[in-house]
Amino acid sequence: MLVLLASAQRPDTAQVLVHYKFTHIRDTINRANPYTENMVLIVGKNASAYRSYDKQMEDALFKKQMQEQLANSPDGRVNISRKSSGSATEYYQYPNEHKLVRKEPLFMNSYLMTDVLPTIDWKISGDTATFGGLHCQKATTHFKGRDYIAWFCPDLPLHVGPWKLNGLPGVIIEAYDLKKEVDFKFDGVEKAVIMPKKDNGSANAAPDNPGRVTLTIGIDDTDNDPNIIQPPAKAIKTTEKEFAHLQEAMRKDPDAFVQSMMAAQAGNMPGNGPKPHINIKLGPQAVINNPIELPEKK
Repeated sequence: MLVLLASAQRPDTAQVLVHYKFTHIRDTINRANPYTENMVLIVGKNASAYRSYDKQMEDALFKKQMQEQLANSPDGRVNISRKSSGSATEYYQYPNEHKLVRKEPLFMNSYLMTDVLPTIDWKISGDTATFGGLHCQKATTHFKGRDYIAWFCPDLPLHVGPWKLNGLPGVIIEAYDLKKEVDFKFDGVEKAVIMPKKDNGSANAAPDNPGRVTLTIGIDDTDNDPNIIQPPAKAIKTTEKEFAHLQEAMRKDPDAFVQSMMAAQAGNMPGNGPKPHINIKLGPQAVINNPIELPEKK
């Protein structure tokens, strides 16, 4: 049994990783093909980080390939085709401070938006179940337009969960809405085994679990200690309104948006060389007629 003791210690260190198979029926006309992604909740003693496990795996592989090519390239050139998989959005919960931080990527930058951690009115029942050896209790609620069932583990007493779900007396191990349109399905739990940062985050598996890579935490944020749960220090703090304006500018004219961002980056670099220019085309937008957050019925 994994037991986590609450503490006010900061900064926070990863203790336990909870894995989820996330499923979301984004398009109700195409229910047979929901969006799916492997996610992970990194739980500390007083904070948590929820992010894409698929993206962590991709980042780890990309970094390993780059290091291998650099080591074997006499002129320092690398040629790697990188596919994009997994969401780059991350959620950081600080229940003791009632704070929620969201990290969003946009072209070359990451942006941070801070909000109050949502207060959720849970109803805890006497039903119990076991997930991966963890004894859990059942709770229900209505949140963001959906009726949810959640299973939480009192032996992991931090009041956090996947996405924005929080507020139960234990980590939320599994949660889903009654229509099963949004499903955070439990997919395993493990103690965090994170190698020192000097190992460069190479894709090594935890000794007792070769199918999981835990040391890739923080791979995008080379200025941060990968053992610490914290948003990237280089991310730009902004507001929801300002970030929405940036997204709209990117959507309306991606080429102009990218060139302005590149010009700003070049202006901060020494030298008077040629200004970089990148041609960019946005792919087709996914159909989302059933967002995870629904408007409340009046």
